[in-house]
Amino acid sequence: MTTAPEPFTINGVGGTRIVADRLGDPRTPAVVFLPGAGQTRRSWSRGAAAVARRGWQAITIDLRGHGESDWSNEGDYRLDSFAGDVREVLRHLPPQPVLVGNSLGGLISMLLAGELSPGIAGAVVLVDIVPNMEQSGATRILSFMADRAESGFGALEEVADAIAEYNPQRPRPTDLNGLTTNLRRRGERWYWHWDPQFIRAIASFPRFEDTEEDRMYVAVEAILGNGVPMLLVRGQVSHLVSQECADRFLARFPQVEFIDVRGAGHMVAGDRNDVFADAVLDFLARHANGG
Repeated sequence: MTTAPEPFTINGVGGTRIVADRLGDPRTPAVVFLPGAGQTRRSWSRGAAAVARRGWQAITIDLRGHGESDWSNEGDYRLDSFAGDVREVLRHLPPQPVLVGNSLGGLISMLLAGELSPGIAGAVVLVDIVPNMEQSGATRILSFMADRAESGFGALEEVADAIAEYNPQRPRPTDLNGLTTNLRRRGERWYWHWDPQFIRAIASFPRFEDTEEDRMYVAVEAILGNGVPMLLVRGQVSHLVSQECADRFLARFPQVEFIDVRGAGHMVAGDRNDVFADAVLDFLARHANGG
């Protein structure tokens, strides 16, 4: 039986406080879930619970500027800083955890395991992200995040409307109170849980999508060259990883395992958690020691 998540905090790059949750025995091998831009550690709740039930410890993290983690006073939302924060979390875990990263979390996983700390990961799962992503899809994500980021919402109904317009395949929730995990209330208005500076991204701290594609390819080559198994999980109706993007990536790296999740968009775990969790658990059973 899976118990409630146990929150813990560490100090990341520059002393930024990073908040995470743990499910399971801290002595067992870890699966670390890294969310995408605009998501929090709550995005992984069902997937993390499924992994913990199989005997792993599941770690879910709020990236800097998101959820309950600190916002960067300097607006430092560089990919290297995100990865540095995650590396500090991993120092408190058993060696060579499995990294599961959606979107921005996947880029962090590539950079950390392939360039900044080779050998740090025992396996890598990329969730709807490849180096050669569709830039129109990245722009769509950032446009959604920027809309109402500073003006906020007057009611939860407005939030539900915005989400439904962005992700029409996701059923509209009947209980709008569940949306409050993604929001902060200030006065009479609701605001997204991310730092608006993450969207503005001053010139000295370029945003994650400005990272050069070639750098990510080199990182993936290093990960696979070290014998680290990798799985790509794509949402079949994703606007970020088209079929063409996935085909090019897999042609370059044929050793990467692949699953295409029918009925899922970019937020694969949220759209089809049943298929997502089964795919991750099957991958872990074949390639990772633990559980």
